[in-house]
Amino acid sequence: MPDVSLLETFPSPSDQPYVIEHVNEEFTSVCPVTGHPDFGEITLRYQPATGGVCVELKSLKLYYQSFRNEGIYYEAVTNRIRDDLAGAMSPSWLQVITNWRGRGGVRSVIRADYGSPPAEFQGR
Repeated sequence: MPDVSLLETFPSPSDQPYVIEHVNEEFTSVCPVTGHPDFGEITLRYQPATGGVCVELKSLKLYYQSFRNEGIYYEAVTNRIRDDLAGAMSPSWLQVITNWRGRGGVRSVIRADYGSPPAEFQGR
């Protein structure tokens, strides 16, 4: 089971609204049906709450790596990451997009949101 305790945060340096985007190009997990590795890219976007926190990058990397041997579907990975990060940070808004490399000619993109998106991200 992925280890949410790995996630560390620090106080947001601004009380003004802003959006942070982190991209992990080397995410891996395991297909629960075949046992083969799944490879994907994760885009994390979030707006810290006023007086809120940001996720520390090394801890985010270690958290992502804790999925490496986890047998889990694309949809479950995406929603789990959203829920764990929302729980750790309580942001105003958070979006997780997973973009999975093709297998059998099929590529998948999964999006999961938390909260109300800023105007520039509405409808994305």
